[in-house]
Amino acid sequence: MVFRTDLALEMAESVLEKAQEEGHPIGVTSKVEKQGEATVTYIEVLDDNGIELIGKPVGKYITIEVPPLSDAPSAPDENTELLATELRKLLPEEGTILVFGLGNTEITPDALGPLSAGMTLATRHIDEELRRVTGLQHLRPTAVLAPGVLGQTGIESAEIVKGIVDLIRPAAVIVIDALVSKSLARLGCTVQISDTGISPGAGVGNNRPQVNTDSLGVPVIAIGVPTIVDAATLATDLLSPNEEDYDEIKAYVAPRGAEMMVTPREIDLLVHRASRLVSMAINRALHPAYSAATIQELL
Repeated sequence: MVFRTDLALEMAESVLEKAQEEGHPIGVTSKVEKQGEATVTYIEVLDDNGIELIGKPVGKYITIEVPPLSDAPSAPDENTELLATELRKLLPEEGTILVFGLGNTEITPDALGPLSAGMTLATRHIDEELRRVTGLQHLRPTAVLAPGVLGQTGIESAEIVKGIVDLIRPAAVIVIDALVSKSLARLGCTVQISDTGISPGAGVGNNRPQVNTDSLGVPVIAIGVPTIVDAATLATDLLSPNEEDYDEIKAYVAPRGAEMMVTPREIDLLVHRASRLVSMAINRALHPAYSAATIQELL
């Protein structure tokens, strides 16, 4: 597979059918459900065969495709609740949750993480007495951080989250990050949730230390929305079904190795609306006793 994508769905859809026809070991399960106006794809990588087939770690990948967010000022409540429900399935029932928004607010396609974190309700500092007198006894302890990027801080994101995890010992970590797709049609209207953590920058070839259960010692749930497409991947996808043509096409799209990324002209609108969808889904997943309206008042 030569195309560049962070979506397990795109990795799987390109190889599963061919592998089954050729009788190769699969090691991957896939199921698609229609829920309202959303399409939900459940992919699970089971073993080394699955890892080799789609290039993703063992774990669960849930992809939720909704109508374009640019078509409506706010996501329908049912889509928010769908995301919240799927996210809640992967989280421990009790304990503090650390929400970590990766990305750079100075670069719009990379701002999903920090913007989402900024709209996520932080509650770990609220003591029991204050909860009681304000009628907020059911708020789950939540810590939220948007640490910036290596170029701004000189510190790897993985180092920051590791230090905080060691200090506050959360029950789980939710990591939010912008993703790369191979299809323009999936930008800003696809959400991927997984229990395998994340490799910051991997989608754009800037691999950084991983943020996952192995590195942190606690469950790590990753949630992201694709905001960019690799130009060479897009050109190959549009012009040729043969992977063998990728290198030739890339030579035209990325002269002298100057790789390019493509993003829609309304990317600021898409990122803003995707951030609101992701943050409210996290808020509803962590604080199900409170309505979206109540949570909005507390922000």
